[in-house]
Amino acid sequence: MSVVRTWKKVLESDLANIALEMKEVIEPPSVIILDGPVGAGKTTFTKIFLDRKGTASPTYSIINEVDNLLHADLYRIEKKEELIHLEIPMYLEEKDYFLIEWGMPYLHQLQRIIGDEFKYYQLKIEINENNSRNFLLTKIT
Repeated sequence: MSVVRTWKKVLESDLANIALEMKEVIEPPSVIILDGPVGAGKTTFTKIFLDRKGTASPTYSIINEVDNLLHADLYRIEKKEELIHLEIPMYLEEKDYFLIEWGMPYLHQLQRIIGDEFKYYQLKIEINENNSRNFLLTKIT
């Protein structure tokens, strides 16, 4: 993995700028795996990345489509074999970005299912003591 960009002491008010900066440095089509503990702000960031305030977490439906973006939350997936039943390639046609929460444990399986057409990134979100966040964007090679 190679570091693409870091942001320190991020507040919620900074997320729109981070989303814009990410769209400038990430070449579509791309998979962005959002990695961080519960409450880190993965879904909040996705809403802002989508530029839509009404987007809900797909925790219960697992996959949501919005225009040229696909958002998945794999929190409830227990085994990598379950991914094949999601029929992910069917959703990816004409998508620029695929944001995946809780996807790191399934990275290799996702790469096999999705293929080489997409570039892969990890956005690691850490919670600081003052409730700000650190964001680290790396390219997965």
